[in-house]
Amino acid sequence: MPPPEPIVLTAAQARVLGALVEKEVTTPEYYPLSMHALINACNQRSNREPVTDLDEEAVRLALRGLEDKQLAGRARSADGRVAKYEHGLGEVFNFSRGETALLCVLLLRGPQTPGELRGRAERMHRFDELGDVLAGLQKLMGREPPLVAVLPRQPGAKELRYTHLLCGRGESLPAAVPEPTATLHAGSRDPAHDARVAQLEAAVAELRQQVAALRKTVNDLFGEG
Repeated sequence: MPPPEPIVLTAAQARVLGALVEKEVTTPEYYPLSMHALINACNQRSNREPVTDLDEEAVRLALRGLEDKQLAGRARSADGRVAKYEHGLGEVFNFSRGETALLCVLLLRGPQTPGELRGRAERMHRFDELGDVLAGLQKLMGREPPLVAVLPRQPGAKELRYTHLLCGRGESLPAAVPEPTATLHAGSRDPAHDARVAQLEAAVAELRQQVAALRKTVNDLFGEG
């Protein structure tokens, strides 16, 4: 049986989907969202990268595209007086809470390191250890087709960054966001192997940071004694 076709979203669809997922968890009392609330959620100035200025027409168009993919639409439980909207991410992908939180943060803030993801996903799901973040990312990378990829290390950077692949391999909101195609090394004959190696490099880098922090803590304690 051939693998399922990848879901490819526009940048506006990704922002609308991410906003719906976030608000369901962080402000359940206001979810599903009215059109006004959804526009504000998409364009809020905090926890968004890049900040956008989507108007009602753009959001409605994005919702229509998401509805075609069964990823969002009018809430079935709405009373009819005011149209409200909800996402269907769980029905389409059957994610764990951790996977949902990671993908949501990637949708809303673009490529990030595991440490950044752990901190920014805190309001949606608590990851006790950085290894839990890496395990969640690995599950998303192991989907068929993959939903997350690791980007090459930037010059001078110590940590690798991860990006979602729901916008295919090129589209982004109006900001400089690295393209997910960069996740594969040029000339590689085994992309899955390259991705696994990069993920392991990220894990090693994070563990080294933890060891260094632990060593400093121990030294401080002995110094105080």
